Amino acid sequence: MTPEMKKKSFFGRLKEKIEDVIFLRPEIDEEMLDDLEEVLIMSDIGVKTAARIIGRLRDDIKKYRLFAPEDVKERIVLIVKELVDKGARHGVSGETPLIILMVGVNGGGKTTSIAKLAKQYRDEGKSVLLAAADTFRAAAGEQLEIWGRRVGVGVVRHGEGADPSAVIFDAIQSAKAKEIDVLICDTAGRLQTKKNLMAELEKMNRIVSREYPEAGRETLLVLDAATGRNAVSQAREFGEITDITGVVLTKMDGTAKGGVIITISDECDLPVKFIGTGEKIEDLHAFDPGEFAAGIFAD
Repeated sequence: MTPEMKKKSFFGRLKEKIEDVIFLRPEIDEEMLDDLEEVLIMSDIGVKTAARIIGRLRDDIKKYRLFAPEDVKERIVLIVKELVDKGARHGVSGETPLIILMVGVNGGGKTTSIAKLAKQYRDEGKSVLLAAADTFRAAAGEQLEIWGRRVGVGVVRHGEGADPSAVIFDAIQSAKAKEIDVLICDTAGRLQTKKNLMAELEKMNRIVSREYPEAGRETLLVLDAATGRNAVSQAREFGEITDITGVVLTKMDGTAKGGVIITISDECDLPVKFIGTGEKIEDLHAFDPGEFAAGIFAD
């Protein structure tokens, strides 16, 4: 997470609100904890997660005999870090060949995230191929092809309305023939037709397992941070449809409330792997749990 991202994120507002609650109280008491919980919920941290944070804080105040506001601040940072830190799960598989299925609703930044990720792999010296398997959204394949040309990677696509799994099949054959390191597959985001989407993703996964069993696998869920709690709902729903290995959180700009990261990590047990902070091709950053937690009170 870059310093620029921190300035644009929710940290400033949350820091101010938490410090107002802590420092304007004559003592650390239940009323202060209640106010803190309200601040967390208003920052798009889910009710269950906010209650868990405050419960841990209450226990730690007693256990460690915390009386100073600064000590309470430090304890909140530690608790948040523990909630969002999923260890090695934050990293993307280093295996090659690697197949990445990108899932998420339309409009969440999936296509641009694919391009940004492809650019990162290209910069690392890896060969990349894109599969335009979102065949039901008008111009989705064309958009991906445009991004592919910008980044300098090939794109496998069929016509609009084609079988998405057929695109995946052809893309795998091309990747194998060209010894491609990373195959990134765009998929449809029609969450309103969950049964169809589930069947579609299951079929794609079967084809990958059958045609390229030796390849590493990732399924990354792209979520729009600006949608707040709706992003958490999407994480839950996609988690019911397919096995998610990590989250790409887009549009973490001045309008986003970063509390969604804490809730997704806690309630959905999903690691955030990347943060998108803008429209530029380089605006995709690996998520660092320690930096995120420390950023709550960063200047």
